[in-house]
Amino acid sequence: MEPEEFDKFAYEYHDAHKKNIALSGESPEYFHRYKILELSKIIKKKGCSSKSILDFGSGIGNSIPYIKEFFPDSELICADVSSKSLALAKSRYSDDAKMLLIENNHIELPPSSCDVIFTACVFHHIAESQHIYWLQQLKRVIKPGGVCVLFEHNPLNPLTVHAVNTCPFDVNAKLQRASIMQKRFVEAGWHRPQIRYHVFFPGFLSFARKYERFLNGVPVGAQYSLTVTA
Repeated sequence: MEPEEFDKFAYEYHDAHKKNIALSGESPEYFHRYKILELSKIIKKKGCSSKSILDFGSGIGNSIPYIKEFFPDSELICADVSSKSLALAKSRYSDDAKMLLIENNHIELPPSSCDVIFTACVFHHIAESQHIYWLQQLKRVIKPGGVCVLFEHNPLNPLTVHAVNTCPFDVNAKLQRASIMQKRFVEAGWHRPQIRYHVFFPGFLSFARKYERFLNGVPVGAQYSLTVTA
């Protein structure tokens, strides 16, 4: 992860993202909240602790209000390589999260210190050769029995591919299939994570979203998640 790449777009991120996903018929906020809502469902279903949550690759803090909405009593740590992004996140939500700058390829947290790890659309910005290393870093800081949930763009969805290919801050992005990321989790020492696909209907078909829960195994959703228990 190169901090300069994200520092460059920190103050333009929201507007660029909004423009880029216009075809979806939804705002960026819809997708930020959607992921945290799904995270809350996973944590509730598993019945595990959510006392401490690490948002790995938190950027400008777009997930913060929704993490505080669904996990109001949790301690939230936002970690990112971009100091400008963290500064902007702090200015937006100064009291809601601890900001942690990732330096020297290291997450400066004690081993087994986080109950939940959330990371969204981060790994397509990380060189493939570094995926296993960072997954090992996440494994180091999660508590036994903790849950890690990773969201990523699905390269099998043509609209997602178009959005990424036309996005200025995704110029160096390389989308990864869910099965590949699942394999890398295992190689990093995690158990085999569960794959679920998400976001099948654009805004004008929002009435059909109530059926999405029946489509989680169909690999054409705009995004996918990987869920694994430590």
